[in-house]
Amino acid sequence: MIKDLAVFAKKTGVKYFMISYTDLFGVQRAKLVPTQAIADMQVEGAGFAGFATWLDFTPAHPDMLAVPDPSSVMQLPWKPEVAWVAANCVMEGEDVAQAPRNLLRRLIDDAGAEGMHVKTGIEAEFFLLSPDGSQISDEYDTAAKPCYDQQAVMRRYDVIKEICDYMLEMGWGPYQNDHEDANGQFEMNWEFDDALATADKHSFFKFMTKSVAEKHGFRATFMPKPVEGLTGNGCHAHISVWDAPGSQAKKNMFATTPSSETQTSELGLSEKGRYFLGGLMTHAPALTAVTNPTVNSYKRLNAPRTLSGATWAPNTVTWTGNNRTHMVRIPGPGRFELRLADGATNPYLLQAVIIAAGLSGVRSKADPGKRYDIDMYAKGHTVRGATRLPLNMLDALRAYDKDKVLKDAMGKEFSNAYLKLKMEEWNSFISHFSSWEKENTLDI
Repeated sequence: MIKDLAVFAKKTGVKYFMISYTDLFGVQRAKLVPTQAIADMQVEGAGFAGFATWLDFTPAHPDMLAVPDPSSVMQLPWKPEVAWVAANCVMEGEDVAQAPRNLLRRLIDDAGAEGMHVKTGIEAEFFLLSPDGSQISDEYDTAAKPCYDQQAVMRRYDVIKEICDYMLEMGWGPYQNDHEDANGQFEMNWEFDDALATADKHSFFKFMTKSVAEKHGFRATFMPKPVEGLTGNGCHAHISVWDAPGSQAKKNMFATTPSSETQTSELGLSEKGRYFLGGLMTHAPALTAVTNPTVNSYKRLNAPRTLSGATWAPNTVTWTGNNRTHMVRIPGPGRFELRLADGATNPYLLQAVIIAAGLSGVRSKADPGKRYDIDMYAKGHTVRGATRLPLNMLDALRAYDKDKVLKDAMGKEFSNAYLKLKMEEWNSFISHFSSWEKENTLDI
């Protein structure tokens, strides 16, 4: 584990460090610091005006200091003289409670105090568009069912290969890349890790993917629904809980063993795993405020039939076995996949809200409810009483505001700041005069 950034720079030839933090809206903010200054910055942090980013501060607040975490440092493979390092935000000697990485660190500690160490893997989907974002970058990518299209993925081989090569170089363990279900859409997978490490990698992956795409004359977007009529960008999370962090982990606490199996265990999921799942199911409507954080997110969650025939996104709170039409699926013993989040989700808040909801479920012994093994796209209407996911961002924010348990778990400072800024965003959206209004109501 890297502990001294100046020593790291000397060994690697790094000339500049990007001291980076992620604000409440998922925007990455950074200062470019020369190696000669990094020793002081590692102790004191780089100064930022918090009000100038999406955090709930005013111009009167003192400097916010972004203190780099050396264990997170990653040398840019496409620009080796620069290294990226995630930072923890501090103000007047105290952690900024609303800052996403700080919030995640606190919840990881909360889970660790109860002997639970959350490991996750994410599936980050993205589109490659023209530089102005107006169209899919590949004019020949027009198939009605483009998923896994061999020709289409090879036409973008140079981009995909370069990103995958970099992940191999950094030791992430990438294991597959493919063209996804929408024209112009791709997915790249790497090995799961501790929640904080996954969040750091997720942040860096978005930065790296956009940078490499620009280098090749394209624009990469993780926007939930960038193209009308096509499948949107999901960010599925695979979740398990272990007895220790990192390489010390020996036991998957979500997995049953032959000696521990009971008549009530389902699909190889332990009692603790079932309770954790129960927490996600219980808090699902409120979760969407974080997992699906933009106005556009709900064009994916509540989309009509797409060109390929499926949205691959849930709209009800249900769980199942190895079936991709539900909010949660259990593809194998010892883990489950939350299919709710989209590409706009904040990498740190995604992990934080998963832990917060799951811990709540374990503490309250939450029942995840009945398992359904039907095709929800075809037969979802037959499920009586299943909770519907919010129809829009406002409904999601209201659901979060009403969920006192989840709000308390995420913390007062974060919850107040997030709800305030997101409500301002919603109000900005509804006050916007759209062309749709003129086209549909001019002659009423």
